[in-house]
Amino acid sequence: MIDCYKVLGVRPEATLAEIKKAYREKVKNLHPDATGASTDSALFDQVVQAYRVLSDQRQRSIFDESFFIKIKRSYSDSKSFNYYEWLSERQDEESRAKLIFYTLMHQKEDEAVAEFKRMQMNHADFSLKKWFTREDFMDYGYILAEELVIRGEYYDAIILLEQIIQMEYSYQYFYIFFPDVLDFTLTILKKNIDGVISDELALDVYERALDLNFGKKEDAFFLRKMSEEYRRLGDTATANICLREAEKIS
Repeated sequence: MIDCYKVLGVRPEATLAEIKKAYREKVKNLHPDATGASTDSALFDQVVQAYRVLSDQRQRSIFDESFFIKIKRSYSDSKSFNYYEWLSERQDEESRAKLIFYTLMHQKEDEAVAEFKRMQMNHADFSLKKWFTREDFMDYGYILAEELVIRGEYYDAIILLEQIIQMEYSYQYFYIFFPDVLDFTLTILKKNIDGVISDELALDVYERALDLNFGKKEDAFFLRKMSEEYRRLGDTATANICLREAEKIS
């Protein structure tokens, strides 16, 4: 039996978010398009197997019980530095941004989402990406977007995904996983916007979607949805313009 933690290069206490990030990095590094060499199929299979085990709660529990001897972590005294508490006590934007990703990566997803929403509401210019490397923002921003969708916060998820997609177009990071990012975003746009969020926010979302290079077929869909939104808002003239534009590219 392989040591799944060692194969992915993660700690035994790693969160699911950390496991996903490590898996993506391992697969990218093994892919022939990235290395220019043929894939080590045995190692690739190990990485996939390790991910399947550790990403499934039941399989991971079985693996831990049968293979891994848990190491008890001890602290010298109660005064040991606590990064979470230190961040929580600080109110500057950088600390709050880091708190969001820290809680996200330490099984405090509800807290991460709540803090993100609070900062968005209270600080009009709040931005996560300016406090992290591009890679960290793209990785953890995507995981945060997934958590937002789980909680029905579709507008905020799309705003995050828009930033990530635009970054990917200028600098490949997700690479072979990028189609999954696009599919996830498109699913939200098609199933969780119209009739779910307000007409004004829906219009904003569809306008943003037109800049994400989904293709003519999807752009026509967004324009038709914009036409419906404008019509509901009483702007028939703009609704007709959107509909004509959709017909041109259909």
